Amino acid sequence: MNSPAPVEISYENMCFLITYNPTNATLNKFTEELKKYGVTTLVRVCDATYDKALVEKEGLHLLDWPFDDGAPPPNQIVDHWLNLLKTKFHEEPGCCVAVHCVAGLGRAPFIRQKRRGAFNSKQLLYLEKYRPKM
Repeated sequence: MNSPAPVEISYENMCFLITYNPTNATLNKFTEELKKYGVTTLVRVCDATYDKALVEKEGLHLLDWPFDDGAPPPNQIVDHWLNLLKTKFHEEPGCCVAVHCVAGLGRAPFIRQKRRGAFNSKQLLYLEKYRPKM
């Protein structure tokens, strides 16, 4: 299976990388790619398919926040995400935060314009009703 290329999104002083889900067999190439983009933190929102210790051995911080594919994130994960961004970009200006689900479509997307098919109708409804906490 061909994985979609990573998509970098920048907003103000924040940088994000949306990527595919690696396996232990593809992890070396995956972590090299993350480092090219300046990624320091990786958020995995799907079930694990690779060893967390191998990622952390490469100097990357991995956060596991899984939730159901095609569903909006639970409030607790949204809170974790917002807190991460608030501290991360303050502590490490210029860093990049990567996020992935299985294919980089159902749970990890940010902007449909950058990645076609990124949002489904449940997720769009969630975004329409979402009210910022910060």
